[in-house]
Amino acid sequence: MKKLISQYRRKTRKSSKLFELSKKYHVDGVSHNIRFFKPYPFVTKSGKDKFLIDVDSNKYVDYWMGHWALILGHAPRPVKKELQKQLEADWMHGTVNEATILFSEILEKNVPVAEKIRYVVTGAEATMYAVRIARSVTGKKTIAKIDGGWHGYSSDLLKTINWPFPESESSGLVDEKHIVSLPYNDLEKSLEILKSVKKDLAATIIEPVLGGGGCIPATKDYLFGIQEFVHKNNSLFLLDEIVTGFRFRFGCLYPTMKLDPDIVTLGKIVGGGMPIGVMAGKKEIMDIANTSVNKKSKRSYVGGGTFSANPATMTAGHATLYHLKKNQSSLYSKINKLGDMARKQLTKVFDGNVITTGMGSLFMTHFAKKGISEITNANQAAKCDIVLLNNYHFEMIVNDGIFFLPGKLGAISSAHSDSDIKHMIQSSARFSEKI
Repeated sequence: MKKLISQYRRKTRKSSKLFELSKKYHVDGVSHNIRFFKPYPFVTKSGKDKFLIDVDSNKYVDYWMGHWALILGHAPRPVKKELQKQLEADWMHGTVNEATILFSEILEKNVPVAEKIRYVVTGAEATMYAVRIARSVTGKKTIAKIDGGWHGYSSDLLKTINWPFPESESSGLVDEKHIVSLPYNDLEKSLEILKSVKKDLAATIIEPVLGGGGCIPATKDYLFGIQEFVHKNNSLFLLDEIVTGFRFRFGCLYPTMKLDPDIVTLGKIVGGGMPIGVMAGKKEIMDIANTSVNKKSKRSYVGGGTFSANPATMTAGHATLYHLKKNQSSLYSKINKLGDMARKQLTKVFDGNVITTGMGSLFMTHFAKKGISEITNANQAAKCDIVLLNNYHFEMIVNDGIFFLPGKLGAISSAHSDSDIKHMIQSSARFSEKI
């Protein structure tokens, strides 16, 4: 590993100097905790299609893809063209704009629950406000989430994200007693926990594919069982599709499971590479945020922020969804097949030493330790060899010009090809010979 780090330092001398400067101004040198990796992250100069290019002119085939948001790759022409038009006019009003209405039309037609929509600037805001709405509608306080479930840095949901789950994730949290955590894909134990808090249960919030917790799909039976209990209890069923929305198909994942959420949160892909968070929900639920008819004591005060629904984001989002809709058959077929190829070939080249999770165009490689034969929840994922996973990703960065954010799942875009997957498999095969 020392030799590899030395090689990395030689290739990224400008990044090294710039990152030292970044540490002068920024906590840990970064503005998002997960963007740091040892010995230091390279500094990106530009991105195009499937590539990231750093300040030392190293080129990387990117599988991080902007926190998995860039399904069309970096700076895709259809989005860039429309965004340039908008920027020539302006990019910020702070007033109602037509671009928002056009964007909402396409969302409403393709996300069944989107009877009413409210935009914010991040996914964390969207989940934070969804929780507030749930508490306002039900008059209850307790929120149930998943072990390993990541919904952003909102204090309401910053619990049981990283192993070991019983430990608090942060100081400064005051509402943890009103958050309970459920074991993913274990319906019996989850229902036991939900029954224990049912009198004060405002909502559950679940990702249909656990993203940061290990790229793990939920079973249809698990999601349906949780939803059934929650609705019988007059609580709300919240689905976080910030990662999964428009990732596997044109629309959300939940209709393929015949689910009936009260609110779905969206982000990442639907912003077209621009900052966005979306709450899309049933009219009778979302209307509690209507300040025109609800008094202070009855409303759920849901803002949006200075830059919510700004015309640049709305234009980029609309251009992305328009392109996805127009090309949905070929595009989703391509990236989902590449994902299948990656999972199958990774399992093969590591010859039983890994468990590969994911679905569609998302995949993650877990170096299983003794006693781990399957990965259906974040607890099992956390017990795999995280150090080896980071080393694997780092070696691909240094030797093969392939970028996974070390330790994280990979996302395939329409800019990737069969040859990219084959290159990644060849790199993985060389690493497998060393372990």
